[in-house]
Amino acid sequence: MRSFIVEVIEEVFQKHQSVEGLVFVLPSKRAGTFLRNAIAKKINTTIFAPKIYSIEEFVENISGLAYASNTLLLFELYNTYLKNIRGEKESFHDFSKWGQTLLQDFNEVDRHLIDAKEIFGNLAAIQELNHWSPQAEKTKMMENYLHFWNNIEKLYRDFGQSLVQKGVGYQGLVYRHACSCLEAYQKKNPNLHVFVGFNALNRAESQIIQKMLDSLNAEIFWDIDTAFLNDPIHDAGYFIRKYHKSWPYFANNELQGLSDHYNRPKDIQIIGVPKNISQAKYVGHLLKEINSKHSDALLKTALILGDENLLNPTLNAIPKEIETVNITMGYPLQKTTLAAMFDQFFALYIKPHQNGWYHRDILALLTHPYIDVLLNDTSHKIIREIKTKNLTYLTTERLKSISDSNPAIDLLFFDDLILPENFLKKCTELILAIREPFQNQRDTMALEYLYRFHTLFNQILDLLRNYRFITDLKSLQALFKELLSAETLDFQGDPLEGLQIMGMLESRNLDFETVILTSVNEGILPSGKSNNSFIPFDLKTYFGLPTYKEKDAIYTYHFYRLLQRAKNVYILYNIEPDVLEGGEKSRLITQLLTDGQKARDIQEVIATPKTIQVNKEPEIVAKNQNLLNLIREHAESGFSPSSLSNYIRNPIDFYKQSLLGIENTFEVEETVASNTFGTVVHDTLENLYESLIGKYLTVADLTALKPNIEKLVAHHFSKSYRDGDITKGKNLIAYHVIVKYLQKFVALEIEEVQKHKIKILGLEKKMKLGLDLPKINFPAYLKGKIDRIDEKDGVLRIIDYKTGNVASKNVTISNWDDIRLNYDYSKAFQLLCYALMYHDEHRIESLEAGIITFKNLGGGVQKFTVKDSNKTLVDQEILRLFKNQLEQLILEICDINIPFTEKEV
Repeated sequence: MRSFIVEVIEEVFQKHQSVEGLVFVLPSKRAGTFLRNAIAKKINTTIFAPKIYSIEEFVENISGLAYASNTLLLFELYNTYLKNIRGEKESFHDFSKWGQTLLQDFNEVDRHLIDAKEIFGNLAAIQELNHWSPQAEKTKMMENYLHFWNNIEKLYRDFGQSLVQKGVGYQGLVYRHACSCLEAYQKKNPNLHVFVGFNALNRAESQIIQKMLDSLNAEIFWDIDTAFLNDPIHDAGYFIRKYHKSWPYFANNELQGLSDHYNRPKDIQIIGVPKNISQAKYVGHLLKEINSKHSDALLKTALILGDENLLNPTLNAIPKEIETVNITMGYPLQKTTLAAMFDQFFALYIKPHQNGWYHRDILALLTHPYIDVLLNDTSHKIIREIKTKNLTYLTTERLKSISDSNPAIDLLFFDDLILPENFLKKCTELILAIREPFQNQRDTMALEYLYRFHTLFNQILDLLRNYRFITDLKSLQALFKELLSAETLDFQGDPLEGLQIMGMLESRNLDFETVILTSVNEGILPSGKSNNSFIPFDLKTYFGLPTYKEKDAIYTYHFYRLLQRAKNVYILYNIEPDVLEGGEKSRLITQLLTDGQKARDIQEVIATPKTIQVNKEPEIVAKNQNLLNLIREHAESGFSPSSLSNYIRNPIDFYKQSLLGIENTFEVEETVASNTFGTVVHDTLENLYESLIGKYLTVADLTALKPNIEKLVAHHFSKSYRDGDITKGKNLIAYHVIVKYLQKFVALEIEEVQKHKIKILGLEKKMKLGLDLPKINFPAYLKGKIDRIDEKDGVLRIIDYKTGNVASKNVTISNWDDIRLNYDYSKAFQLLCYALMYHDEHRIESLEAGIITFKNLGGGVQKFTVKDSNKTLVDQEILRLFKNQLEQLILEICDINIPFTEKEV
């Protein structure tokens, strides 16, 4: 395969015998590198290399103006806006949201040499029509709005003049200026200019090239296949057909550079893959396959990423055996972990923090890898303090006291007046502090990240000193993100060796035998009808500005140009796109299938990943002597009713929580958790009733409890909820809910004592029962705490308080095996555990056991009941039947031959 660039060089040598003194102009710098390499291979002697420019460098050279950075342009435009627009001015932060669109419109107007006065006059008239009102007088807001549009041409003119005075410009301004300077350039540079591989030219480029062609010191080579050029409706040849018809030069000159490679045999595979990550994985599979067939095949292979967001997953999917890869795209700096750290740092100070910093923002920053390296053990200490003491907000003083005044904390948390310049200085100081540990570790990648961010912050600092309208952190953050989005980390590689990974535009003029093209979906290739402009469609059409139609033709050209000389083509598209991943299969694929290409050359494949039905096996933990020792320790300290209920629910949970001591991750309770809620209720009831133990309850005694409820609830909240705030929000609601629960509970007790004799025998009474289990060779105990023991009309009662919902079915037993096997009966299981322990200590004949649920206080005590007989008294027979089930359960736990087997919960 001879590439387009090689064909051009051979033709130039045939015409001119040498390239010395020639000037080559190409669409991109990358194409210039391949051109230089083609010249080096062609010649056998030492020569002076020709000048090789990209079109942007060439135009810049003609105009004498330098390209300004996008940020500088935005600052200068805002500066001009402040001078030209009357009435209330928008802040830079608000201006930047639409200023970019205005810049883009100015750029398009200049690139296409449109009469600015005429187009902006029309635009102002359209805006006035859109806001026409039958009322004679306009509001102040309408007047200011229309004043802006009527002055847009002056804003454009003044903005351009201010840039020219500084010797810089945006692309369109540089192009317009170059058109006026072309004659002077030609006099100074009479050398032959060769324009190579252009397609869609703006009016300025078209004028420059035509004038140079007319002066007979230029040639132009088009990278187009006759299959597209001769097809009057094929978009791939749309622009070149137009130039062929409209340029006077072609009245006497033929098009150069034409080829007829497209209709030659090709192996084209169109592959549908679900989701983007699967595309990256499939690319890895293809590369491995290509590499295994021919060791040098990858030297002639290009991977074109339609969506450049696929770069990272694609790099991870490249097989290890592929050693040489050249990546033309840089890695976006905004996707690095350091960018995430500074986002969190900005978030700390943009949010108001009069009451201290919100714990989630602090934790997000302190758990970041870079901050962890900087603070070392201090970050863990602060995190532990926040979680154990339930701190929702923390002041600077509190953070310093926890950290023992670690100086690094002063870099992260400060109460100084937060001005943009001060904040940037803190950012640079923070970078220098973080750099030290990474220097010691010789982490070159981390140091490179730090260096690039240090440079970025210094760049912003320079802008702030020259332009004084960034006065708040939101505007600073917007500027930081704007600059960051344009920054990349360049990969090292040889542009002429190995697998080439690039974007669609970077492939211009380059030819490869094997092409892999990803993300060929609507909205990506082509990009769709995005209209980021203030100029309406009909006005663009009238003045000859490009619309989405021309953009579609550009994408079509690039797509088919890649296919022209290729022998093997793999086109991947996403068969399950969503809003963020483009639309359906691209129209380019549909066109490819219907534009006359031989059907035998094209294969369509849907590459769905192999799905393997995985039946999740339950987790099984076999018991050994070490585990049996843990069980023994637990048995000797005492099984609790809740731990045994946990075993009934899922033996693996019992193994992890009760034996290994693995608890759920402890989090800060921003709002009162259910277990804390229950603890406050239990502790408050114990305090309220402790003076009444051993007494019969009276109306007077219970009435005297009411004034103490609020004070005791607040006290137990502060004890159980640590440093949590209950003065506002959901916590305040929870506090009042508990107060209402207890007030209602005491009120119902007053009603009860008017009808019944109730005597309190015990509160929160700890019990322990030794179990006689001869089958195990170690002692085992049952332990627990009974919330309330009382006597009602001579009947002994064991009461358990619950703040959640409990239904009567949860405490009603029909089959005794259920109490050991079914977690739904865990409440009945707990009640009988308490009854058994109380009986062991007091040897009673019978008692009642029940639950008072605070969500249904009106329902009274939910009593343990045997369903068949509706028996509510727990007597010797019931205790014997329950004890039999309990012993079976504990023997199962202690049996080394029965593993802990996971249950579905």
